[in-house]
Amino acid sequence: MRKFKLFTVIFVLLGLLSILVACSSDEKTTGEKEDNEEIKLTEPGTFPITEEKVTLRVLVPAHPLVEDYKTNKFTKWYEEKTNVHIEWEVIPSQNAEEKLNLVLSSDDLPDVIMNSPVTLSQLMIYGSQGMFLPLNDLIQDFGTDVKNFLDERKDVLDSITAPDGNIYSLPYINECYHCTMAQKLWIYQPWLDDLGLETPETTEEFYQVLKAFKEQDPNKNGKQDEIPIAGNKDLWPFPSYLMDPFIYNQMYVENGKIEVPYTKPEWREGLKYIQQLYEEGLMAKESLTQDQDQLKRLGNSKETILGMAMGYWQGDFMTAGGNSGKWLDYVAVPPLEGPNGNRVSWYQPPVPGRASFIITNQAKHPEVALRWAEGFYQEEVTLRAEAGEMDKDWRWAKEGEVGINGKPAKWVRLNSYGEVQNTHWAQQGPVIRTDEFRLSEMATDEQPLEALLYKETKEKYEPYKPDEDMIVPPLYFNEEQSAELAEIESTIQNFVDESNARFISGDDDIEKGWDKFLETLEGMNLDRYIEIYQEAYDSKYK
Repeated sequence: MRKFKLFTVIFVLLGLLSILVACSSDEKTTGEKEDNEEIKLTEPGTFPITEEKVTLRVLVPAHPLVEDYKTNKFTKWYEEKTNVHIEWEVIPSQNAEEKLNLVLSSDDLPDVIMNSPVTLSQLMIYGSQGMFLPLNDLIQDFGTDVKNFLDERKDVLDSITAPDGNIYSLPYINECYHCTMAQKLWIYQPWLDDLGLETPETTEEFYQVLKAFKEQDPNKNGKQDEIPIAGNKDLWPFPSYLMDPFIYNQMYVENGKIEVPYTKPEWREGLKYIQQLYEEGLMAKESLTQDQDQLKRLGNSKETILGMAMGYWQGDFMTAGGNSGKWLDYVAVPPLEGPNGNRVSWYQPPVPGRASFIITNQAKHPEVALRWAEGFYQEEVTLRAEAGEMDKDWRWAKEGEVGINGKPAKWVRLNSYGEVQNTHWAQQGPVIRTDEFRLSEMATDEQPLEALLYKETKEKYEPYKPDEDMIVPPLYFNEEQSAELAEIESTIQNFVDESNARFISGDDDIEKGWDKFLETLEGMNLDRYIEIYQEAYDSKYK
């Protein structure tokens, strides 16, 4: 009897085990079938996108203003709207390029790479190799909003089309007027007022203001704790803005020829000027090594110690936004005039981000990814992704309300931008923010940021905007050129950045080390680097 009971128990257990194995097998089979079966898409341009829920793996860099993409309110709202669930792969924003390269060299790619630092060279190389899918047929077969937009904006279509005729990424449109002249210097106006000083217009006046900030105790605490100017290594490190009075600080075009500024005598003179500021303690020594968070800690000091800082806006060096706070006391300084009369704004015409939404060859449902992305081309989706919940963080404009551009407004921001939150994606995603759309925001006293940046740029930087013929336009490179650039471009740029820091800090003597600097650049194949850009420029414009 005992043996019978034992056999019965064993039989029952084996039966239960077989059921569990069968269930597990069924689940796996179901999952595999879902991955391989044809997805039932809804009518183009409608929501939800699919009848059954589909999962996409999306890689994106972390954003300092987004708490958690997975639990974000917009993420949940858009999942419900589209019936597409996102499995996030978030890489750190620090050293994002290195992390991305590790992903690209692996055998396990996400379905989508979004807002990641994929260079145009990588876009061409991996696109031609088949790792990144060409989107032309997907747009034609499954697109509606994206297809209509590209039909209307031939300039964008031309910009995102590679030399081989393929589109490897959907554009990120952010036609931001104040961003076209984004390199700005911000100064604490109360210190100028208290010391009886005017906004500096020349490099000499700028030097005198820095000395006054350092020596005359503008914060009135009886201590020499003021930092006249500070920057960080991440966003426009020195020399950037302070080099423009000597020479335009980016690659430029002169008489149809591509030129780089950092081999010119004017660059050396600019470095000598900045090195003097460093040596005399007029700029924070941490500027060459600290990151943006460290700079913000200086700007957010309870007692004001920061006189000037560089950034797109005040939020790059302190907590900013809303209609109150110390940030509103920092005003933009126009471009400085150099000793030889050079005075120019940094300028970059608005161009679409051309590597912002890539579908990889491991995407199980690329047509779903395309439909999911083009949903952002609808204004409500873009606003929810950029600003937050409708009627809580923003609302549609009412009749009679006026936008920043003086025309009838489309929308009104209700909550300030610039703080860590979990309501929206802080301008990430394949959003479409045209110049007309951005300036259709109603200017309000409660949310003055966009209007403030527009005004500062219009009045102080546009008068010194360089001729567009001087600006190197976005260029695509063929596979051979891309492969060469991938090897030499970062090497040259890293060396220039490191050398700038060494010259400014005094670790390397500018006079004694300049010739060696030029020789090293020559050995890094600088001539070929410039030649590749010239070839791409000539193929587009000659």
